[in-house]
Amino acid sequence: MREHIIEVIRQIEKDNDIKILFACESGSRAWGFPSKDSDYDVRFIYIHKSNWYLSIDQGRDVIEIPSRDPISIPIHPLLDLSGWELTKALRLFRKSNPPLLEWLRSSIVYYQSYSTIDKIKVLDKNIFSPISCLYHYLNMAKGNFRDYLQGNEVRIKKYFYVLRPILAAKWIEKYNSIPPIEFQELLEDILIPGELKESILTLLKRKIAGEELNLEPRIDVINEYLTREIEHLEAYTKGLKLEIPDPTRELDQLFRNTLSEVWN
Repeated sequence: MREHIIEVIRQIEKDNDIKILFACESGSRAWGFPSKDSDYDVRFIYIHKSNWYLSIDQGRDVIEIPSRDPISIPIHPLLDLSGWELTKALRLFRKSNPPLLEWLRSSIVYYQSYSTIDKIKVLDKNIFSPISCLYHYLNMAKGNFRDYLQGNEVRIKKYFYVLRPILAAKWIEKYNSIPPIEFQELLEDILIPGELKESILTLLKRKIAGEELNLEPRIDVINEYLTREIEHLEAYTKGLKLEIPDPTRELDQLFRNTLSEVWN
């Protein structure tokens, strides 16, 4: 699949007259718990030629294949690609956008070219906003917990989509730093040995083994933990007040340097 993904990346560049700077895995495969039929969720950052930026009308700054944009070669049915144009990515980076920060920490990198991504990674500790990231992970956890885990029977696989953001938020509370992307690394660091951790590890083994984790009786020890931590993290986040230096001038220069490096 990796070779096919590289082939698709090259074709996206040709079809759209762009250069891709970075492409990685972002979904359950990057988190460390793919199912046998999990999509390949490839996310990328790209840059146009200079004339695209010298227009009175701003163009569309996202490429989504195959959901919204065509590509001139066949692609694997499990392959889903989405890319952000560089200035969009840098504006989101300035706001400490958690999905983008996760892309930069993905353990599965399919492609990287030019110096831009390495330079962004040097800056990310300075722009990291614990408040922004905590609210993102907390809202994700609350939404999934409310929608999927409230009945006597629940969609068991949805536990991971509540546990992962909760553990990421706990990492931020503990270390005041960007959390790792891998679920098991978060789990091992945040939770002490005991019934809760064993219950989660059992679910993780089942998911990685390819079991269909559909409707089953809810797991009370996990539900109780999630309820308690959501309440705690809401209170903790409301009490935070931090100011982050504005990195706009540095990011403007990074964009200009990239434009020159890629196209000159």
